[in-house]
Amino acid sequence: MNRTALSPSRILAAARALAAAVVLVSAGFVAVGCDISVGRAHELVITGSTTVLPIAEISGKEFEESHPGERVLVSGVGSSAGIEAVSKGTAAIGTSSRDLKDEEKGLGLFDTPVAYDAIVVIVNPANPVTGLTKDQVRAIFKGEITNWSEVGGPDESIGLVNRDEASGTREAFFKIVMKKERFADNAVILPGTGQVRAVVGDAEGAIGYISLGFVTPEVKALAIDGVAPSPATVESGEYPVQRTLHAFTKGTPTGLAKEYLEYLLSTEVQQGTVREAGFLPVRPKDAVR
Repeated sequence: MNRTALSPSRILAAARALAAAVVLVSAGFVAVGCDISVGRAHELVITGSTTVLPIAEISGKEFEESHPGERVLVSGVGSSAGIEAVSKGTAAIGTSSRDLKDEEKGLGLFDTPVAYDAIVVIVNPANPVTGLTKDQVRAIFKGEITNWSEVGGPDESIGLVNRDEASGTREAFFKIVMKKERFADNAVILPGTGQVRAVVGDAEGAIGYISLGFVTPEVKALAIDGVAPSPATVESGEYPVQRTLHAFTKGTPTGLAKEYLEYLLSTEVQQGTVREAGFLPVRPKDAVR
């Protein structure tokens, strides 16, 4: 991929192209999902977090192979959309990379934690900055720090890349890093983790945040408060920006949803698929609550 120096217009153009592509894909899925979610006992519809998507897709395929005749249909449309879908009965399981909001706690949803994750602040690999404090990250996303030279980098404008309001990652970042203080309103807003990674990987002055499981060589993960993000530092509790990934059902899981969640929490999946996707397995005491 050809990397470019920071240009807000180029970032915005790339973001718009990516967002348009996602809208087309999402529209196709919604049409299929509406059709298949009604009246088919052997089909399990799972929708929600784009962060949880790799785990749900791989474990869903494996579940189908070990349960002939059953189908698992998975999509990533954002945590808020997943919670809304399961609460309205259009999906059996709604995945989320954030906790329930206060206004969602009365929806009768049952929480099955399925993995642990870290939120990683990413920059372009050409950026010489290797770490920031959590206070500096908050000041950058509030728009108080606008040039990399203010945090030890080059004299270059900072290009903010943020997630849309349906994102569970944005909500968790807003709570943990921003301390619920307002984001700057000049950021490029994108609908998915992959889009944030692609834009930051293409623009030298950009900064964004994604799940640890989505970090690839096309971006550089920054240390926060002197701690590099990794499975080891998440598991030890040293890395300061981490969260739980959830699967919500309407009430206690039953039937096919129960069978699938039991498979998802099995040692085979937790120590295999979950770790291979860059996340950490849930502790036995947290597996169902």
